[in-house]
Amino acid sequence: MKDENKPFNDVIDHFNRIEGNASNVVSRNAVKKLPKPLKYFGYFMAGFISISILLMIILNLLH
Repeated sequence: MKDENKPFNDVIDHFNRIEGNASNVVSRNAVKKLPKPLKYFGYFMAGFISISILLMIILNLLH
């Protein structure tokens, strides 16, 4: 599992060390480190958007 994060060439290694790697930034552990109000707001927005899209699809099918 440790080999998955190992860079395969110098360019990728430079990108990971200097520029940062976006795949390491966004993870489930990053969500756990957020403050509770921000975390709950994010959950609320994700749920609201999901339910809104589902509701729009259902209403379009009924119309």
